[in-house]
Amino acid sequence: MKNRRNIFAIVGSTRSDSANLRLVRYIERLVSNVCELTIYNEIDTLPHFNPDLDNDALPIEISKFRNHISAADGILICTPEYVFSLPGSLKNALEWCVSTTILSEKPAGLITASANGKMAHESLQLIMETLGAEFNSESTLLISGISGKIDSNHIITDEKTEIQVKNFVQAFIRMVNNGRSEFNLA
Repeated sequence: MKNRRNIFAIVGSTRSDSANLRLVRYIERLVSNVCELTIYNEIDTLPHFNPDLDNDALPIEISKFRNHISAADGILICTPEYVFSLPGSLKNALEWCVSTTILSEKPAGLITASANGKMAHESLQLIMETLGAEFNSESTLLISGISGKIDSNHIITDEKTEIQVKNFVQAFIRMVNNGRSEFNLA
């Protein structure tokens, strides 16, 4: 493929070696033939959302975060579920995007990988729909019991999960490529 697409991957966990980060690293290897994937694992460095700061004096961390989203051809979010919802740090990051259109019609791949994850997955989809992101049932994935399905070397150890992730990645990259599917995963 001539044009390598840029994917901005947001890890919703603040844990340094979370299963979500390992899953994103696995996906990074899968798409290395067709995409540049930038992993954002600094969600805990963003200041708390405050509408009074959402102006010309925008905090530098938020400006950089928004610039990454704007420059990306697609957004990948991989998050755990905390107390039947999104982690507060991820919700905070997404709240900083509400007053913008940077996610409008932006292809999005949404993964919730947690012990259960159902409620957070529904919440993530609702928020991303509200922000105008483009996704469908094929570019969303719920993985329950992720800790037992991926190892410390970023290898998926559960065959069914591996197939689901590869199908998800194919659908998401096809969306990022405007429907073109002439690519092979690494």
